[in-house]
Amino acid sequence: MRDRRVALVWAAFVVVALVSCVLVLRRDDRLSDLHIYYGALSDLHAGRPLYEFKAANGGPFTYPPFAALVLGPITAVSEGVLQGIWLVATCAAVVAVAGAVGVALTTRQSRRSLVVAVAATVLMLSAPVQSNLRFGQVSIFIVLMALLDGMGVVPPRLRGMLVGVAAAIKLTPLLFVVYFVATGRYRDAGRAVATFLACAALAAVVLPAESWTYWTEAVRQTSRIGNLASLGNQSVHGMLLRVGVDDATLPLLWAGLVALVCAAALLRARQLTVEGRPGHAAVLVGCATVAASPVSWTHHQVWPVLAAMLLIGASGVAQRAAGVALLAAMVVSLGAVLSPVSARPGVQFLFENARATGVCLLCLVGFGGVAVAATRTARRPAGGRGWLRVGVTATVAVAFFAVQPLPAGADPTFKAYALDDVVNPRYFFVCRGPVECAAYGTDAPVTFGTRAEKTKVRVNGVVSPQVTRLEYVSAPGGAPRAIPLLDAYPGSRTFSFRSASMAQGRLVAYASDGQPIASYDEELAAALRTSTR
Repeated sequence: MRDRRVALVWAAFVVVALVSCVLVLRRDDRLSDLHIYYGALSDLHAGRPLYEFKAANGGPFTYPPFAALVLGPITAVSEGVLQGIWLVATCAAVVAVAGAVGVALTTRQSRRSLVVAVAATVLMLSAPVQSNLRFGQVSIFIVLMALLDGMGVVPPRLRGMLVGVAAAIKLTPLLFVVYFVATGRYRDAGRAVATFLACAALAAVVLPAESWTYWTEAVRQTSRIGNLASLGNQSVHGMLLRVGVDDATLPLLWAGLVALVCAAALLRARQLTVEGRPGHAAVLVGCATVAASPVSWTHHQVWPVLAAMLLIGASGVAQRAAGVALLAAMVVSLGAVLSPVSARPGVQFLFENARATGVCLLCLVGFGGVAVAATRTARRPAGGRGWLRVGVTATVAVAFFAVQPLPAGADPTFKAYALDDVVNPRYFFVCRGPVECAAYGTDAPVTFGTRAEKTKVRVNGVVSPQVTRLEYVSAPGGAPRAIPLLDAYPGSRTFSFRSASMAQGRLVAYASDGQPIASYDEELAAALRTSTR
């Protein structure tokens, strides 16, 4: 019976993997990051600078030069063939990571086969793995190398080398060196550092100009990676940017929080290692890299999925409930799915940052009782009292966020469009051209329309002559945003902007004396409901 269940779960994994790969290949922007690797390395082989490459979507090559050496052979085949190979390799890496999770969860060989199959299927369904498939990312391979080395399943004489290689490709696994030191694995730490330096030195010999450019310039240019304030960046740094922390305070606050998160995770990881749970320890350190990195896109967040599965496999209501909650956040985008029911902006902010807050809580509390109010539940049989504690904790947490206003600057989606954007019908849709816009010359201070998209809402309209200033507030407590009034056509002024949500939005028009003459909030929400039907 168990063999049959294992076969059925693996069949489900194969189906999910095949469907996922087919859907990826049907996309116009399929494997866009792999396309960047391929284009940048093709330019490099042609004698052009690696870090000056820009793909059609504007994406540059952002990894250390050693990554270019490792990825160099991909240009030996056509890009279409490479895409198929990469998807198969990604699926194989998922299975290997699931195998390591199976080792961490159970010592019974008869049960491990089922655990591995379930873990592989859950991983394949998660947003981070789907993101790795969609973009053609290296993140899943980095996780695999760091996980195997962190668990100590590689031969003793080679331990630490995989972390060194992984860090030479992507810097974040360097935290595992500190973990090795904290757990007394000094030789492993030495091998990791030596391997990292050797890889960097090899790259410096083969690619001296690229190495100089990266280590003196590109490594500090975080803007090359993308908009770090966007919701996709679920790190401490990204969340602070969305909260609206000012530029002067941000570095010190970020450094302090990262130090706290990493210290707590490393201390707990050392304890887990002593308890004979190196898999849990390695995953916890991996989660700390996700929280601490300046940028943690969705494809980086495989570690929290592993943590969620380890929590679900634990004994104790608190840990299992926390695991289910974390896994739900890692499979679906709570901010998008639950936005219709998040009546308060603070709750919406919690949903949108659920992955970042979940990872931080995991690092701060560790695999010992993630639900703080139920730390002793693990010693009791699962029952009503345990679930009551977890339910009360969750209710209190949501209630706290429910009364919070949206922090100033916490809407990274916001953008007001300029005069050059008027020609774009996606941004300006209420009126197009002088004749249509002149038709809106009524007594109403502002005439507008809305258009809902998957991750944002657009507002577009015209204002009457009496309006001299227009401001938008995304939610109570948020900073007012100035909306430019554009003299696009004779006799009319138009405007256009986008925002993450209009649920708590308010548009205010001001006269020349600075007094408000019109305010729109319920009208925004009503227009949005109409536009989504």
